[in-house]
Amino acid sequence: MLENKKKEQMKIIYPEALVAADVSVTVKEELLMETNPFEMAKKQIDIVAEKMGLNNNIKKFLKRVERSLIVSIPIKMNDGTLKIFEGYRVQHSTVRGPGKGGIRFAPNVNLDEVKALAIWMTWKCSLLNLPLGGAKGGVCVDPRKLSKEELERLTRRYTSEIINFIGPDKDIPAPDVNTNPQIMAWIMDTYSMHKGRAVPGVVTGKPIEIGGSVGRESATGMGLFFVLEALCNKINLDLNPQDIVIQGFGNVGGNIAKILYEKGCKIIAVSDISGGLYAKGGLNIDQLLKWRDESNYLKDFQGKGYKFVSNEDILTLKCDILIPAAIENQITRSNANRINCKIILEGANGPTTPGADNILEKKGIIVVPDILANAGGVCVSYFEYIQDIHSYFWKLERINQELKNILVSAFEDVYNLSKEKNASLRIASYMIAISRLAKAIELRGIFP
Repeated sequence: MLENKKKEQMKIIYPEALVAADVSVTVKEELLMETNPFEMAKKQIDIVAEKMGLNNNIKKFLKRVERSLIVSIPIKMNDGTLKIFEGYRVQHSTVRGPGKGGIRFAPNVNLDEVKALAIWMTWKCSLLNLPLGGAKGGVCVDPRKLSKEELERLTRRYTSEIINFIGPDKDIPAPDVNTNPQIMAWIMDTYSMHKGRAVPGVVTGKPIEIGGSVGRESATGMGLFFVLEALCNKINLDLNPQDIVIQGFGNVGGNIAKILYEKGCKIIAVSDISGGLYAKGGLNIDQLLKWRDESNYLKDFQGKGYKFVSNEDILTLKCDILIPAAIENQITRSNANRINCKIILEGANGPTTPGADNILEKKGIIVVPDILANAGGVCVSYFEYIQDIHSYFWKLERINQELKNILVSAFEDVYNLSKEKNASLRIASYMIAISRLAKAIELRGIFP
């Protein structure tokens, strides 16, 4: 009876594929601990803290978040009914500067996920040596089920609920999963109306016409390319002949696919929420992007020689470079042994669990961690923030050059430390990021 009750609870928590797996409830509970994003983020801190001999008090400090806000968002729908959504904003650390982090609108958003994402934002900003801390936000909603008017009301009400949490000198949101420049524009306008003046610096990722930056929308994809190029140069790997698989075809996955395709690379598989397409000879990315931009799913695309592949199976296709660019917890202990590539370039936040990391390392797969690989977005967000403050805007050439300088410099630091300490790129990245946070905490002290 108790066993059956536990199995029912697992159905609520786990993906269907994992629930169906022939493993015991105890093992599934262990997997839950691994795939809970917040527990995963804290586990990563424990691993690195032990490796670098981090002071236990600093470790305690870094494993908690400074502030968590949960808000109710009542919205009158177009049919006259009232729906109440739940929203979050979390600040993990503002030790090195204002919080920085995106806002996602997704049906499975929860507080632990937002806490983990805020922690990873802290590490990204520290690794790039930006004077920012880590934050994140989200609303538990499927935006595809809302009209544009309902989405605007949701965004504006959410903004008004977190308005005392955010600001150019406190916490600067940005786009994330299912949010875009238009949503950032509504956030900026709502905040500005409350302040009685235009405050473009309250968010980044805005439309260019109201203080946004050129290059922001493609920044994460461009950053992925710069880091991948730097890695290939280090290991003497010619990028063009490599078979590339990309999970996720939104802003991040779509942009890195476009960049690599234009560079002459062969992309053999891509996927969106519906599943994906595989072609041994390579996909026509321009056609697929056009199809996506017309609000179509990849599973419905008809192409000669193209085969359908699920989001689970796309991760285990034989390839040279795998780019998980969808959501967290995609590569776990349950599938890591079946990963068949040379390099994993993490386009998403937290796509690989600590348990999977151990397996991948033993297999000799190079994992370029999210806090380095996909940090292009926060980097150009910082550029936008600077431009807004000074009311002076840069050209795209300067944006991309500054982005490349910062990311390649960070990669060099990480790569050299990984060789020096005989550690993975993830461990080296965390060691650099955490050491900077630890020094800042030591210098500032603990109030009072």
